[in-house]
Amino acid sequence: MVIKDVKLVKVAKTPGDYPPPLKGEVAFVGRSNVGKSSLLNALFNRKIAYVSKTPGKTRSINFYLVNSRYYFVDLPGYGYAKVSKKERVQWKKLVEDYFTNRWSLQMVFLLVDGRIPPQETDLMMVEWLKSLNVPFTIVLTKMDKVKMSERKKKLDEHKKAFSKYGEYTIIPTSSVTGEGIDDLLNLISTLLKEN
Repeated sequence: MVIKDVKLVKVAKTPGDYPPPLKGEVAFVGRSNVGKSSLLNALFNRKIAYVSKTPGKTRSINFYLVNSRYYFVDLPGYGYAKVSKKERVQWKKLVEDYFTNRWSLQMVFLLVDGRIPPQETDLMMVEWLKSLNVPFTIVLTKMDKVKMSERKKKLDEHKKAFSKYGEYTIIPTSSVTGEGIDDLLNLISTLLKEN
């Protein structure tokens, strides 16, 4: 997939804010500070998603229109301790509505920090996606920060942790070096039947 143009078209804080569905869309979810915005910018090959060092900045569902045909959807980060219980409940409701009612959703990319073992919240997200029958692919982020001598161990660690939920594709990525970006774009292109 070649991304020719991209723009943020909707910041949704309620389901009523969602733009009308298009031909297809993919969504990105992960713990706060896992690198969602950086990964999106790497996929877009331009800085359009806001990157912050402060966890939990994305508190809405952000719809990016890609090539005037598809949405890449940035979901709020989960697992940030300084978010109130009320905000966590609102986030869960908003995202669950998105997962269950967005017929154009083709795939969720679950971003997991490749430097550390999957966290309990990551495993809970897998269980939640499975319970909702939402298709997902696991994307390991920040792999440029993993020493070459540690990479196989880290990949095996993640494969083992997620294997109890089934067989899943795991794509190692780095928004810094570009590792895995073409693999992700190729998968997205296949999912969206991009020509």
